[in-house]
Amino acid sequence: MYTGKIRQILLITDGCSNQGEDPIAMAALAHEQGITVNVIGVMEHDVIDEKGMTEIEGIAASGGGVSQIVYAEALSQTVQMVTRKAMNQTIQGVVNRELQQILGRSKTMEDLPPEKRGEVMEVVDELGETVELEVLILVDTSASMKQKLPTVKEALLDLSLSLNARSGDNQFSVYVFPGKKNDVERLLDWTPNLQNLTSIFSKLTTGGITPTGPAIRTALTSFNQKRSLRSLLSDDDESYMEESI
Repeated sequence: MYTGKIRQILLITDGCSNQGEDPIAMAALAHEQGITVNVIGVMEHDVIDEKGMTEIEGIAASGGGVSQIVYAEALSQTVQMVTRKAMNQTIQGVVNRELQQILGRSKTMEDLPPEKRGEVMEVVDELGETVELEVLILVDTSASMKQKLPTVKEALLDLSLSLNARSGDNQFSVYVFPGKKNDVERLLDWTPNLQNLTSIFSKLTTGGITPTGPAIRTALTSFNQKRSLRSLLSDDDESYMEESI
């Protein structure tokens, strides 16, 4: 039975990065550390250009995650779908590795007889409801996102309601980029709910740059600091070890 945590970065953006490290390389580093990077590209009445599409798909691919392009009005449903899909994808990867140890390296879930595959999928679904989930949300607040931020807030609140219906524990953290004083700014520290965003989002300011790479790097630092703090507070560090994705 899978006992680790699922750790995700959820990046919400509408454009190309234009400052700092390569976000695709930073997403690959996150994946190496067992953190999945998912990307939602937000459109309004316009479209995301080819360069932006390539970057969104590249970040998700190197981060082992899911990417989706969506109009702003469909954002709420998409945020929930992407988070759930990435969670189940992670669990299926773990299950496949377990099966390979039992059945041989060339075997995966698809190689099982239909009845056995159904039993495994029931386990995957159950874990999707019970496994501990940590989601760090990165919100692009560059100038072009100004009109979309109210929709982003609503989508994140809906995500909180959806995931809190699970029996497993949830932890959320929210960062925005660019911040008021730095490339990246923490909006909400790790918490089991996102309700605190209601008053904070209305005070956000938007800027011109899009430092996506530094934002992902800051997210990695936040995850690592969280793990270090748990280790200091716990007498049994092994109980907090995450499964390497």
